[in-house]
Amino acid sequence: MFLHGYLSCKESFAYQIEDLSRTYAVTAFDFWGMGKSAPLSAPWSVGEYAAATRALLASLGIARARLIAHSFGGRVALKLLSSPENPFTAALLTGCAGIPPRRGVRYRMRVRAYRAAKKIAPRFAERRFGSAEYRSLSPVMRESFKKIVNEDLTPCLAAVRVPVLYVFGDRDEQTPPYMANILHAGTKGSGLVYMKGCTHFCFCEQPRQFNAIARAFFA
Repeated sequence: MFLHGYLSCKESFAYQIEDLSRTYAVTAFDFWGMGKSAPLSAPWSVGEYAAATRALLASLGIARARLIAHSFGGRVALKLLSSPENPFTAALLTGCAGIPPRRGVRYRMRVRAYRAAKKIAPRFAERRFGSAEYRSLSPVMRESFKKIVNEDLTPCLAAVRVPVLYVFGDRDEQTPPYMANILHAGTKGSGLVYMKGCTHFCFCEQPRQFNAIARAFFA
């Protein structure tokens, strides 16, 4: 099973699907509101994405599966892996999100300026302070994005009971190495691999190496 990143799609795993489908039955889908799936009618949290994913697996008759998840897909994975109804036997999480980022004084000042501007001129505040990614979202997806990025998934780690391997690029700026270390330290029995010279999309940048790691782990 593959769970892709935020605003991405199942095709981001093209290299892995092509390779691993020679050995395994592969299932990949576009998250609701992303890729070719229908738009959301209301903002969803990570928990709602996890519940919908569990329901989808049940409808497909998939009770126990190996998992590869990237970034936002890792957020959903942590929710599922830590639940009593966990549908996965093992999980490889790459560039996994869910750990709160470290924020400096400059960031806190910018947040205060944004909140002040929003009270006076909301539209200007969104244009001036929102990231390009955030500004590109529909109103529903913006509210969903806020729910997603503001949730700290660190408490999920202690409840994970299946083998987990974290694979991160050592040059990942979106989910930096310190986040990988926190994930690894908090997940009992987990492994951690850094792929040298890779960024947030190590599975696309070095697919042969990544696929070899995945095969060895799942074997």
